[in-house]
Amino acid sequence: MFKAIITGLFIAAAATAAMAQDLSKSPAGAKVMFLEPANGATVSSPVTVKFGLTGMEVVPAGTDKPNAGHHHLLINVKLADPKVGIPADDNHKHFGKGQTETVIELKPGEHTLQLVLADHNHIPHDPIVQSEVIKITVK
Repeated sequence: MFKAIITGLFIAAAATAAMAQDLSKSPAGAKVMFLEPANGATVSSPVTVKFGLTGMEVVPAGTDKPNAGHHHLLINVKLADPKVGIPADDNHKHFGKGQTETVIELKPGEHTLQLVLADHNHIPHDPIVQSEVIKITVK
């Protein structure tokens, strides 16, 4: 039993190390940013969010192309691990069709937003291409 647990841990560690070596590379100077809303903005829901990108190309998820990826919007969360796929849930929105804007419903109050560009497998690039975290207030 103990040997099986150790073997399982070794396999998991080896898979993680192999995955980390296969991270898609991003070019120097690549940046993702919010075009709208501005940091500190007070907005009404639904909120229009527009994404900007320089130095790379937006492509649909599943498209394995150098210097390219698709957007992910993190709402009220931080990226847990930049070396694994970004989850898809209410706080991690995927834009796998190559979208560069969205409209989201947010409850009144303060919220944080962050953009992360990820590769064909929803894994952030190396080095990571992510925006600053912005704060908005929904009235």
